[in-house]
Amino acid sequence: MTATVYVVQKPDEKKNIISAREFGDFQFILPEKTSLMWNPQETVSEIKKQLVYFSNEDYLLPIGDPAVIGICTAVAADYNEGLVTFLKWDNREFKYYPVRVEL
Repeated sequence: MTATVYVVQKPDEKKNIISAREFGDFQFILPEKTSLMWNPQETVSEIKKQLVYFSNEDYLLPIGDPAVIGICTAVAADYNEGLVTFLKWDNREFKYYPVRVEL
């Protein structure tokens, strides 16, 4: 099974995340300009639908609205027995590193 990199929100064209592809195929959880404020329950439902298969082999790339990142973290942890592996950008090395946390 190939790992999936779940990208919280699709970034605009100025943000280059292509180097994260070395960890797996991208799946964008929400479109670029999704606003949690206008329809929070529909947004949470979409997040749950997109993350339903999140597993130990997968990664969460936290880009976008901080509140949405928090919701995605909670949902991913709930679906995967508290384990979430993030892709964390390192500004010194200019690359992503996996960081596994147990919540």
